[in-house]
Amino acid sequence: MAALRFLEAEPADFSEGEVYFIGNATTVIRFGGITILTDPAFSHKGTHTGLGHGLWARREVEPACQVADLPPIDLIVLSHFHGDHFDDAAMRDLDKDLPIISTADAAGQLQELGFRQCYSLDTWEAHLAEKGEGRLRVTAMPAKHVADEAIAALLMPVNGYILDFGRGDQRLYRIYVTGDTMLNDRLKDIPRLYPDIDLGLIHAGGTTLFVTVVTMTGEQAVRAVEITRPHTAIPIHYNDYSVFMSGLDDFKEAAGKSMADAKFYYLSHGETYTFAPDHLIS
Repeated sequence: MAALRFLEAEPADFSEGEVYFIGNATTVIRFGGITILTDPAFSHKGTHTGLGHGLWARREVEPACQVADLPPIDLIVLSHFHGDHFDDAAMRDLDKDLPIISTADAAGQLQELGFRQCYSLDTWEAHLAEKGEGRLRVTAMPAKHVADEAIAALLMPVNGYILDFGRGDQRLYRIYVTGDTMLNDRLKDIPRLYPDIDLGLIHAGGTTLFVTVVTMTGEQAVRAVEITRPHTAIPIHYNDYSVFMSGLDDFKEAAGKSMADAKFYYLSHGETYTFAPDHLIS
């Protein structure tokens, strides 16, 4: 398997990593000298974003930063090509040479927009990235944007992802990003094939289109945590757009009743979650 190789700017820190929450599904994840940007959406509060088929959503919450404020990014990991995940500001301001991993549908559309390093993954396929001693394996996880098959054809294909960070051949930290998925039976394969998930970034929000829910409600998102079994779970994608009908309070209420072993952690826009791997390399 060919790997993306990035130039090492400085010695990597394998003792600690972080997730910086910008808003919606946009985060910056840093570990082992590798910096990832997920689902980049930077439009300001009050602007409208196209969702396809003549549908629009109004941004209700200002993102914590803009593209110009980001640290140097090595790689973008994109769930799918909807306007609340890759918006006009991202198209305009991001470096067209940044590598992007996404679905085949998204990769094709991004290439038409001038992005020159687009890599597509189908479910269970993986791509490697290396930077000095740091190593990242990005594996596409099953995701289904809508349960209603009649509407599914109107929505874009979606990936979730496992992000395995390591040093050399040793995995140090595993992150699961659900992507915009509804509950489906294939999620049960994730903990079987990818156990010991350290952190889950869980897309919630109860996005409603065509009177149909197309992302998990708070209750459903907590059920996804119970199914995939991350050690820690952080809800994201919960209040940024006018089409979201199930906010963070719904998630918290369901988490309070859940028997999941996960620790639930909550981030507001602009906050950072810091993590450390259980097994460090001396």
